[in-house]
Amino acid sequence: MSRVWTAALVIIGDEILSGRTQDKNIAQIAQWLNVQGIRLKEVRVVADDEEAIVEAVNTLRARNDYLFTTGGIGPTHDDITVDAIAAALGVPVVIHPEAEAMLKAYYAKIGKEATPARMNMARVPEGADLIHNPVSGAPGIKVENIHVMAGIPHITAGMLEGLTGTLEGGKPLVSVTVGAFSPESEIADLLRAVLKEHPDVALGSYPFFKDGNYGSNFVIRSDDEGKATACAEALADGLREAGYDPKVGGL
Repeated sequence: MSRVWTAALVIIGDEILSGRTQDKNIAQIAQWLNVQGIRLKEVRVVADDEEAIVEAVNTLRARNDYLFTTGGIGPTHDDITVDAIAAALGVPVVIHPEAEAMLKAYYAKIGKEATPARMNMARVPEGADLIHNPVSGAPGIKVENIHVMAGIPHITAGMLEGLTGTLEGGKPLVSVTVGAFSPESEIADLLRAVLKEHPDVALGSYPFFKDGNYGSNFVIRSDDEGKATACAEALADGLREAGYDPKVGGL
C-alpha cells in the first residue's frame, strides 16, 4: 500500500452551527484534496470561541498531515481565527508586510479606503506565509501544517487554486460506482464477501428510494484503478447472480 496522506478541516462560525448559513466548503475541499492525493479524514464545526478553536486546531493538526480551517478571517470583531491559531501555536500575532501591501493595493484599485478594520486582515501568526487570493484582497495563511482559508466558498475556491500542486501527497483516489435496485439488507453478505476478496479497496453502500423501489449505489475507492475496477466487476457479477441488474456508473 502506498503512503496515505491525510487532512482534517475545521469549519469556524456561529452562523454554521445556528443553521443560518449552510456550509459548502466540505465538498470542494474534499474534492480538491483528492486530486492532490490527500484524503480528508475528519471535519469539525466549532463556534466563534477561541478556546474551542484552539482545542480543535491542536487536536486535528497533530493527527493529520494537514489541517485546513475555513471562516473567521474577515475584518469584524467576531473574526478571531488568526488569534486562536496563534494561541494554539504559542506565537504572537504580527502584521505581515506583504499582506499589508496587497490589501492597500486592492482597496486603492477598487476605490475604497484601507480602514483599520480592513487592514486587520493583514494580521497573521508569527512565522506564517500567505496563500494567494485572486478573488479579493485578503490572502489566506499557511503556518506549519495549517492552512487558513476564507469561509466564503468562491473565495476559498480561489485560494485552493493557488495551493494546487504545492502540497505533498500520494496517489489520487479512483472511484467506481455500481448501482442496483437491491435493498442493502438483501446483499449485505455479498458486500462482505466481495470486500474480503478485495481488501485493498474501500467499499461504501449508499441506499436510495427511487421510482417506488429501494436500491443502493455501491462506491468502490482505491488509489489503484485496476483494483477498483476488479472489485466493481466482482460486485456486479455477484449482483447478477443474486438476481439484480447492476449498472456501472450508478443509478
